[in-house]
Amino acid sequence: MVYHWQSHNVKLSGVDDMVLLTKVSEEAIVDNLKKRFMDDYIFTCIGPVLVSVNPFKQMPYFGEKEVEMYQGAAPFENPPHIYAVADNMFRNMIIDNENQCVIISGESGAGKTVAAKYIMSYIARVSGGGARVQRVKDVILQSNPLLEAFGNAKTVRNNNSSRFGKYVEMQFSGGGQPEGGRVSNFLLEKSRVTSQNFGERSFHIFYQLCTGSSQQTKKDLGITQMDYYQYLSHSTSNKVEGINDAHDYQETLKAMKVMGLDEKQQAAVLRTVAAILHLGNIVFSEKGNYAQISQTSLLAFPSFLLEIEQQNLNIKLTSRRFDSKWGNEEDSIDVTLTLEQASYSKDALAKSIYARLFDFLVKQVNEAMQTTIEGCNIGILDIYGFEIFEQNGFEQFCINFVNEKLQQIFIQLTLKAEQDEYIAENIKWTSIDYFNNQIVVELMESRNPPGVFCVLDDVCATLHAVNKGIDSDLQKKLNTASGSHPHFSATTEGFMIKHYAGSVTYNVEGFCDRNRDVLFPDLVELMQSSKNVFVRSLFPEELNTGAKTKSRPTTAGTKIRTQANKLISKLMLSTPHYIRCIKPNESKRAKDFDYDRVKHQVEYLGLRENIRVRRAGFAYRRTFDKFLKRYAIVTKETWPHWRGSDKEGAEYILCKLGLGSSHYQIGKTKIFVKAPETLFLLEEQRERKFNVYARIIQRAFKKYFAKRQHEKQKEEAIALVYGKKTKENIFIK
Repeated sequence: MVYHWQSHNVKLSGVDDMVLLTKVSEEAIVDNLKKRFMDDYIFTCIGPVLVSVNPFKQMPYFGEKEVEMYQGAAPFENPPHIYAVADNMFRNMIIDNENQCVIISGESGAGKTVAAKYIMSYIARVSGGGARVQRVKDVILQSNPLLEAFGNAKTVRNNNSSRFGKYVEMQFSGGGQPEGGRVSNFLLEKSRVTSQNFGERSFHIFYQLCTGSSQQTKKDLGITQMDYYQYLSHSTSNKVEGINDAHDYQETLKAMKVMGLDEKQQAAVLRTVAAILHLGNIVFSEKGNYAQISQTSLLAFPSFLLEIEQQNLNIKLTSRRFDSKWGNEEDSIDVTLTLEQASYSKDALAKSIYARLFDFLVKQVNEAMQTTIEGCNIGILDIYGFEIFEQNGFEQFCINFVNEKLQQIFIQLTLKAEQDEYIAENIKWTSIDYFNNQIVVELMESRNPPGVFCVLDDVCATLHAVNKGIDSDLQKKLNTASGSHPHFSATTEGFMIKHYAGSVTYNVEGFCDRNRDVLFPDLVELMQSSKNVFVRSLFPEELNTGAKTKSRPTTAGTKIRTQANKLISKLMLSTPHYIRCIKPNESKRAKDFDYDRVKHQVEYLGLRENIRVRRAGFAYRRTFDKFLKRYAIVTKETWPHWRGSDKEGAEYILCKLGLGSSHYQIGKTKIFVKAPETLFLLEEQRERKFNVYARIIQRAFKKYFAKRQHEKQKEEAIALVYGKKTKENIFIK
């Protein structure tokens, strides 16, 4: 078999590593990416950072041959490939005994989820074996179709867009065998359950259930045509190119089984999904300024599927109980809801059921992957890309906040930290200018002065019911708090923020409701009254605890900030690797390269600055003791014991190999090697010495073994002669 890239002249497809570009500019980078993209080279690197351009078609170089090619290969030995990143992570984890992580970034539709799958599948192929290990691999890999079914959806930009963030940790033993793992999920776009933008869909599982389930299942769950359901009727895209909902439904059932869900539990999950669809068909009408159910017969199926009283569902959707206190007496008042309030309550219930169902599935995945063995792990981050739509709401604000935090990590660890280290180590260095997005992050999450999240939480603290004027109050307070900020400006319907990826205009309508994220106690009580154990398990809250003081409910914004900061802390404790994904067009077609679109992404991803830092920097750095420990065997003076300092020993090894000061620099605590080729030379010399010593040991062992054999034969001969003489003496007597 001829590898794809071996059938072409590599020189005709630009440069593999953009550090080697003759001219460093956004135009030169885009030209190089375009040349490679049109020749079906979707991977390019900037030193250790991989740049991946979505080909919008199946590529031919992800087979077993490529796995063999990259397994154990030295960095830069082969053309850039996602397998090279995966192999580097896996080997570094084993050699250095340190946690690794890969941060996959890029906008929606750039190919992040597919990249995460390839990394997981590669590591599963090259790590360990045996029935138990295979079971762990199956669980890890099968978690993908399950979570995609319930967490992915078609958007304008991506037919299989992740509408939640996930951080998958694959846990390994000291020998590199997968032992288990864990999935952390955050930022599920549950508002998609009840409404979608034009040309988009709800989560895949709804369409899978409608098209792929058996006739008996459809009959049991009351499933009919998709356009019958209000929650699915917003979309004009029930069928999606490249997605087979009926086939994927079977994959989802298979994945649930692998996660340990038996048929009864699977049925409970599907029953809950169907209940949400039927819940969406309940319509309200207005009578005397208050809401009532227009067609009470539509209460029957959701009540049946959730196993709750139909009359109770009617009451809880159209009224709300308020607790009041007069002196020492406590009382409850039932208040009938308005049309708008009733619709809000119904949608809030549907979204809450779905979000809790999703959390249940993630919990099942984690239980299936649970392990007591402690070792190192490889983390894979797959999260929404940066989003800029015609209409941007609370969800886009949260998504873009997390992306700003991830960009901050990239800046911290690849641009700022690198330069800070050179300064601290007294290394000769030319400073590189770059945009530090700290100012944008502070605008969004700062407490003093209050950022957008803090102002939003303060406004929500005064919100007790659906309030039409609350969003305009938010807009005014944001203008007061941040109006003078250089990255903030007021607009007619909201505000605009100058993000690292571009300016985004946010419409504040619905910001407060979605941030408050409250499910009224009446609806929780309703779900807890279910005769279905599974439904009750989704609502484990303790209500009416009798506490005199109630703390302010945690808002969605607070949860997101907490989750994002925990994620950042976890990533900072691992050795990071980066994949920067680029979307070449909006048409989702192969061989379509939108130059300006790609250039914009190249600019905000900071690829030019990344190249400049890499060109001026060093490919490898290690503390003197670690360097000496690994390469002491290269010279006889340093092996097995070096009598000088670690610093002197490290420098002696490099001098002995004939490497001048242009190849490396000596810092205060570390040695810095300029080019990867120097590192390859060190590894080659180390390998040769090991081979030499191995041959010496082999010869010594053979000599020892031969000597032992000779002595044994001699002993046997003596024993034989002695035995013969003894017999002769006996015979003479």
